[in-house]
Amino acid sequence: MEKKRLILPLVMLLLSGLACTFGQPPADQISPSLPPSTEAGPTSPASAAPLPPPADPGAVIQPEELEYLGAFRLPDDGDRPRTFEYGGNAMTFRPGPDLENDGFPGSLFITGHDRLAYGELTDGSQLAEISIPAPVRGQLDALNTAEFVQGFQDVAAGHFRGLDEIPRIGLAYLDHPATGPKLHLAWGQHMPPDPPAASHGWIEPDLSAPDFQGEWFIGNQDTNSINGYLFEIPPAWADSYTSGRPLATGRSRDGGWSGMGPALFAYQPWVDSNGSPAANGTRLDETVLLQYESSYNTPNIERALNGYQHPDEWEGGAWLTSPSGQSAVIFAGTKSVGEKYWYGFANPAGTQVPCVAGDFVGQFQVCSLADGSPCPPADLVECSGHNDFRGWWSTRFEAQIIFYDPSDLARVAAGQIQAWEPQPYAILSLESVLFHNPAGIEAEMLGVGDQRRFRIGDVAFDRTNGLLYVLELFADGAKPVVHTWRVK
Repeated sequence: MEKKRLILPLVMLLLSGLACTFGQPPADQISPSLPPSTEAGPTSPASAAPLPPPADPGAVIQPEELEYLGAFRLPDDGDRPRTFEYGGNAMTFRPGPDLENDGFPGSLFITGHDRLAYGELTDGSQLAEISIPAPVRGQLDALNTAEFVQGFQDVAAGHFRGLDEIPRIGLAYLDHPATGPKLHLAWGQHMPPDPPAASHGWIEPDLSAPDFQGEWFIGNQDTNSINGYLFEIPPAWADSYTSGRPLATGRSRDGGWSGMGPALFAYQPWVDSNGSPAANGTRLDETVLLQYESSYNTPNIERALNGYQHPDEWEGGAWLTSPSGQSAVIFAGTKSVGEKYWYGFANPAGTQVPCVAGDFVGQFQVCSLADGSPCPPADLVECSGHNDFRGWWSTRFEAQIIFYDPSDLARVAAGQIQAWEPQPYAILSLESVLFHNPAGIEAEMLGVGDQRRFRIGDVAFDRTNGLLYVLELFADGAKPVVHTWRVK
């Protein structure tokens, strides 16, 4: 059997800034968070004061109303790309029977090992469907393991061509009266091509006969902002605020290119009551629900998520509802909460000491304190002995879920407030339940201890049973595990 190969060459392209695709200038020739500039502009603290709390605090789901149930492991199907190793880019829930007869009905679709660029693994990011075993609170070896319902299939074969350099994928199962059950896809890559590529499509849930439809654009939105997560909007809310558009898509990437916080847009990819898909290449109408200022437009940390830092990455989203009628829009990811953050490398002298990319000093603010102000001059040094994994680093990262009040997003949709004004009303740290890369996979690339990056993948929600599923990356060797909460 061929030994499973690592994603290391791909990640090095990303973090060393050497990737170059579709005429995009090499990353060494552009600022990692801003367009080319000869000097850094002033930096201000994070955006304006938060919005007032909701008029009825009981209308939103609070973190303490999420009961942690445990986790389970993913199966495997052989060598890459038929493996969940280096996977977990996208996940969604499909309602269905209780396949394990254990109180956790339905199934999960999850993407496997990511595509790799430059011809190395162009058939990666395959999709499989798994059962949902009862989660267990305990050590990794004590967890139940899911079983395949449908094995890996290359459902996007021939589509999203060339979008292989660090793929970013969203996935949502939606059984709408107009279309019947479909799996909706969002697809992009870390460095978007120029000109932008279409980003969305749908397939049939039978992975052996996907019958791909698309590819579509989301209006004229920047592709940095639209293809990282994808989830269902409750129908009544969509009818009231998004002209019936039932799907929410968005992305949040480091450096603020997608906006300094998570972005979110509602869309609908069919054109009539018969569910006819839009023509290939269509720019679908969208409703803006959340959109912070992009670092392309300003060097300042302004009109941003409160507490925003450039290493932040929100990888999953869901629209939660409870049996009592409460709701919340959540984003899960790896939040930079350090006293300092910088563009450069992990410092072998310790996690609390910056190691900036010296070539960019003077071009933009390569090192910041937690409030967004510049680091002292002594920190603007490229240390010796660092590895090649260049990117956004922080003295400390934390896995979090942030909670938004849907009524704030309704106010954005109605034009009553700006799209950058909503702020989370609550934060839930996930650190106490994570396994924290026990096998030490790719320690130099991921970081270690407080400086560990890429902790969380996508999330999925079973609305009928109030079950929230969250992928922890690199928890079972190179595979994710699935953590489970119940919304009380």
